[in-house]
Amino acid sequence: MTRTDARELLMQMLYQMDIQNDYSKEAKELFLKGKASLKEQKPYVDEIFKQVTENETEITEAFNAASDKWKINRLPKVDLAIIKIAIAEILYCPDIPEAVSVNEAVDLAKKYGTDNSFKFINGVLGKVAQAK
Repeated sequence: MTRTDARELLMQMLYQMDIQNDYSKEAKELFLKGKASLKEQKPYVDEIFKQVTENETEITEAFNAASDKWKINRLPKVDLAIIKIAIAEILYCPDIPEAVSVNEAVDLAKKYGTDNSFKFINGVLGKVAQAK
């Protein structure tokens, strides 16, 4: 599994957790159970999950500061999951280039979001990276 695949898996997991309102470690392990191909990316998935769940307030504040018109609770849940992953990478993973985080989020938004999601996500994440 590539890092890109791991981001996609994380997006799906966070989406499901948001729908079920369950961000527990048990829910994470249940979602990841049986995904043997995840093996080499498990540390990355664990780290991003940890950063997203432990720094929810800071991630929300970073989003709200970068978004003029939208508050995080108004976002489609797919976009929300994508943004959380990317902001966690930008703020808490200095080994991942910000441009990679933004590009990967835009690619996920093109694949899973609405027609204009990728433009919005690109703009917001660019502002988050600049403000960092």
